[in-house]
Amino acid sequence: MAALPPASTPPAPLIDPDGDLPLWRRVLRHMLAGLAVSLTVGCFVSLLFGEALWPNLVISVCIGGCIQALIEAGRYGIAGWMRRRGDTRPNVLKNWPGWPVMAPYVLVAALLGYGLGRQLGALVLGEPWPVHAHTGSGSLRALAMVLGITVVASAAATWNFFLRSQVATIGAQAEAARRLAGESQLRLLQSQLEPHMLFNTLANLRVLVGLDPPRAQLMLDHLIRYLRATLGASHANLHPLGTEFALLDDYLALMALRMGPRLQVQLDLPQALRRQPVPPLLLQPLVENAIRHGLEPQVAGGRISVRAEALGNRLRLTVRDTGAGLADARPAERSDGGGYGTRHVTDRLAKLYGPQASFRLQPAPDADGGTLAEVLLPLTIEPPNA
Repeated sequence: MAALPPASTPPAPLIDPDGDLPLWRRVLRHMLAGLAVSLTVGCFVSLLFGEALWPNLVISVCIGGCIQALIEAGRYGIAGWMRRRGDTRPNVLKNWPGWPVMAPYVLVAALLGYGLGRQLGALVLGEPWPVHAHTGSGSLRALAMVLGITVVASAAATWNFFLRSQVATIGAQAEAARRLAGESQLRLLQSQLEPHMLFNTLANLRVLVGLDPPRAQLMLDHLIRYLRATLGASHANLHPLGTEFALLDDYLALMALRMGPRLQVQLDLPQALRRQPVPPLLLQPLVENAIRHGLEPQVAGGRISVRAEALGNRLRLTVRDTGAGLADARPAERSDGGGYGTRHVTDRLAKLYGPQASFRLQPAPDADGGTLAEVLLPLTIEPPNA
């Protein structure tokens, strides 16, 4: 019998490599795999002993089916018995009793399945039944060789299932690690964004305290409301688009107190898109960039428009300003995406959506000038007017 691995408990519960398939497909796949092994063994035995191929194929399929049924029934039955006795090890919960139990069981199942399958094969072929082992030394030697082949094939098939389960387990662990790393990076990016905005606001508040205390008080009230609203959003990967626009409204109210009539604001969110989930604080760095690098450098200020619309199965979010434009912006904030705000948006979209989302920063396409930031996301709710 093939050497089996030493007794050990895997670090994580084994995963059935076919566990995501419907039950009937799993059963069919296992049966086809068992049939392939049985036919291979039948061909090998015919070549080894120079016997007729068809009877050996029939008998081999019968033997393989009996052994497979015994091993599968035993695997589930033994694991269930162990669970009833209070064994809560992860692999037992996944119907794998472990090699210390399965190794001797596979040997017994192979020998018992050989006997049952040989009798079943005789019935199918119309041979005299029951079948008895011959007493000649040559026949006994041949019987021992066939039994050895049967045991090795049974152990190899079980070992193959175990290896496939290990590969599936390792793959699931790697995917979970990648997902955790992505979530951690998103948390880090978001934790960097909030102080970035807060420091800018506090710097402006410091100036207003000396120049216009009533406006400073009003600005402080808006800041408290904004921070209270973002506290919950900062702990979620997604929130409704309506909440995102509400946060932008609070933020732009802070900016309006600072800039006065120089800042004109337009928010356009269709009612049908308010429930669409989006990453929290996705648009805020784009709005901050538009004000800081587009509108503030201009004496007359300008207009900022934030709009959401459905384009087929995509959600289009735009932040448009009528400010200085990309040609006059700082190099770090141009369309190469090297600035903090654009880098933040690009990284978050890549982690959450991969190639399904995109971000583009370009000159505004009309005579008003300025900059247009565009975000495209998958639309997960029913599009309006669909």
